[in-house]
Amino acid sequence: MKDTYKTLTKPSAEVLFKDRNSKFFGYAYPIYSEVEANTHIETLKSKHHKARHWCFAWQTGKEGNSIYYRVNDDGEPSNSAGMPIYGQIQSFEITNVLIVVVRYFGGIKLGVGGLINAYKTAAQLALENATIVQRTIDEIFEVSFGYPEMNIVMRTIKENNLTILEQKLELDCKIYLSVRKKYADFIFEKFDTIYKVTIKKIEAIKSS
Repeated sequence: MKDTYKTLTKPSAEVLFKDRNSKFFGYAYPIYSEVEANTHIETLKSKHHKARHWCFAWQTGKEGNSIYYRVNDDGEPSNSAGMPIYGQIQSFEITNVLIVVVRYFGGIKLGVGGLINAYKTAAQLALENATIVQRTIDEIFEVSFGYPEMNIVMRTIKENNLTILEQKLELDCKIYLSVRKKYADFIFEKFDTIYKVTIKKIEAIKSS
């Protein structure tokens, strides 16, 4: 079971690729939503307000149906900018990432082949200058129990080296655990067999 993914730790340094007087500035950002992506794009449009094109591709999600992406040629010929940029996201096998390539037109047309190469290269350079990390895909469990079951629950957490995200230790206790996906079924069974302890998978912790 593949339960890891790669992403960026922080925005990359600005990179520059030149071809026949056109300049292509490349940027890569870690993102978690389309709103974040749009914010970075608007910032770059302000910074490079004299540029001709602000082409981009982004992807969010870690696996299967949760993966969502978007590409934009921003006025360049169809599939000559956004898809070559997205191709580098796929090539580097990363997600939760935005890549923007800003073009200053140099007066000489590059043709579709030249554009594809330029946008691909600028995107590649941006990712090569970024810090890429591998992370695990985790599931969140809510463990509910009474105060008398506290010791056995905490012992099970310690024995299995589990990460506590949040805990509410009162008469009716709740502990929220982050569990690596490939161990999720095993950990579920561990708690499910403890008398007077209930466990369920949740998508996110609700703020109180």
